[in-house]
Amino acid sequence: MEKIIVYVDDAAYAREHVAKLVAPVTEAGGGARHWILVACAPRMTHRISKWVSHSARENWRAKWFAKTVAEVTPVLCRPGDEITPSLAAGRLSDLTQQLRLTHGAAKVIDARRPKIGVDMEPVAPDVPAAGHSGWALPGGAVGLGALLVLVGELGE
Repeated sequence: MEKIIVYVDDAAYAREHVAKLVAPVTEAGGGARHWILVACAPRMTHRISKWVSHSARENWRAKWFAKTVAEVTPVLCRPGDEITPSLAAGRLSDLTQQLRLTHGAAKVIDARRPKIGVDMEPVAPDVPAAGHSGWALPGGAVGLGALLVLVGELGE
């Protein structure tokens, strides 16, 4: 059974990304797969602790996890496939190493939504971060560029 670790932080993006990867293999008649679905919950700022208790944050993470797994599972599910959901905690490269030790050799897919101006943590040394372009622009620079384009368009 082929083992695949999939990192997800946005269900809608992950469904599209994984569907593109799964469709050719499904058509080729690949064997059963064991999917290890790792959900990476959105980070909360450290200032949120003023307003929300630790148990409320953990409750929100659990609900987010259940919703994300429910949305992504239908894309992965085929007869004979097995899915093991997991909620990420800590460094992703350490988690990947731990999962590979637990489940054996596994292919890793980074299906996290790329974010402009953010260098995402790689999930494994041999897997590039999702949407990693090699450079990043701060939000202010992108906004200033958009403003200059808008002024140029209005001036013509």
